[in-house]
Amino acid sequence: MNLLAESPKKRIDSIDILRGIVMCLMAIDHTRDFFYAGRFDPTDLTRASTVLFLTRFITHYCAASFVFLAGTGAFLSLNRGKTKTQASQFLLSRGLWLVILELTIVRAGWGWSLGVFLQVIWVIGISMMILGLLVYLPLPVVGAVGLILIFGHDAFDNVSMAAMPAGERTLWTILHVQSMAHLLGTDVFIMYPLIPWVGVMAAGYAFGKLFTINVNKRKRILIILGTCSILLFVLIRYFNIYGDRAMWTWQGNIHRTILSFINVSKYPPSLDYLLITLGPGMLFLAFIEGKSNKLTDILIVFGRVPLFYYILHLYLIHFTAIVLGHIIKLPNSVLPGPAPGGLSLPWVYVVWFCIVTVLYFPCRWFMNYKRTHKQWWLSYL
Repeated sequence: MNLLAESPKKRIDSIDILRGIVMCLMAIDHTRDFFYAGRFDPTDLTRASTVLFLTRFITHYCAASFVFLAGTGAFLSLNRGKTKTQASQFLLSRGLWLVILELTIVRAGWGWSLGVFLQVIWVIGISMMILGLLVYLPLPVVGAVGLILIFGHDAFDNVSMAAMPAGERTLWTILHVQSMAHLLGTDVFIMYPLIPWVGVMAAGYAFGKLFTINVNKRKRILIILGTCSILLFVLIRYFNIYGDRAMWTWQGNIHRTILSFINVSKYPPSLDYLLITLGPGMLFLAFIEGKSNKLTDILIVFGRVPLFYYILHLYLIHFTAIVLGHIIKLPNSVLPGPAPGGLSLPWVYVVWFCIVTVLYFPCRWFMNYKRTHKQWWLSYL
């Protein structure tokens, strides 16, 4: 027996820490959605300041890391005693539950008036359901499927939907295009198309194997994978040939040109987007392995109850926006009201910090409750 191998029964703190960080970063983006005065794309370098662009860019790490680590968590569940059949059934049922949440509780958190739009919770749910079928395949095959989708889907960026029949156009939108689709008599905005994200979760599932091997060996592999991902991003991005629909251009000075270089496409996530987000995430996992302090203890709390945090943060941000909306004008694209208004970016960060601070206490309570109770429904939150 390899005494240096990771215990399959033990939670991996480094994963929870990384997940906790991305949950906190995610709240920055959603706080900005509700409170920021500027009502334009923060990645539009013709209008966005450097600070605003970076405020949006750092949140790119959220969806990629969250979906990838969801796949990793699915693999680790097999090493905590579940059979493949049990894991498959759980992934199918939890995936369906997430889709239902997206259409009900999550939608209400954003506001019913915004219509139906399918974003990260829905894509995690569908990806889980697909992974629930893939788990019966050998692990290298699941990993290969993930990598093929990640590296190959950009080849279909220029597929034209103009000549497609309505049904095929709707299907292609769900699979690969951020656009409006007509489903079951309702107009639905597909914010997160499926194909790349299914690949991210499948790759994350195969990635989970690293957390069953010797810690030192794992750290070396994580450093190699993370470094290679970043170098590959720089190489592919430099030539502007493949990997992202949006080409980088010279912006008149070095620092703005760097912003253009890292201004990658999230909807759907391009190869460049996934390399520059998942690569640093792997390096962070290697760096944080075995480290513990007060900050990591806080981040672990968020990382161990991510769905609970996600739902709670939406309602808390929205409630805060309603309260402040009676005092100041807020962007009417989120809340009904008079002319657009809102907060400056520094004040958005103040609101975000207060939101995350408040969220810590119910999340800590729920983490402890999950740890001391074994009801079946807890695994769905």
